[in-house]
Amino acid sequence: MTFRQTRIVEFQHCDPAGIVFYPRYFEMVSSVVERFFADELAHGFHRMHVMRRIGVPTARIAVDFHAPSRLEDRLDFALAITRIGTSSVNYRLACTGPDPRFTATGTLVHFDFNTGRSAPWTDDLRAGLARHLETEPA
Repeated sequence: MTFRQTRIVEFQHCDPAGIVFYPRYFEMVSSVVERFFADELAHGFHRMHVMRRIGVPTARIAVDFHAPSRLEDRLDFALAITRIGTSSVNYRLACTGPDPRFTATGTLVHFDFNTGRSAPWTDDLRAGLARHLETEPA
């Protein structure tokens, strides 16, 4: 199952040329990941960070840019889990608008704030992630 979210390019995302300044895409990726945890796994970052003292920092991200995005473009994001490890997860994220804008792959690590180290996924988070695991390569 793929998590989908739509965002509109805002003025804050654009450089003086009127296109999305590439670091803003990383902020968008982070936002999509945050919404995925909140909306699909019922683990918003407040619940995770403040109440459970866990997080999912990015350990790796790679992006291929395909075409520029402009102010008020409608961008559709599709996030799928590609691998679940003991304490990490890999994902693939595609951004279209309607043509491909960028694709990203990344690794998140389940992190315990109390120990300052990675930790195995809790059963509830692992089960939620598993519902989004791709069964076939795209």
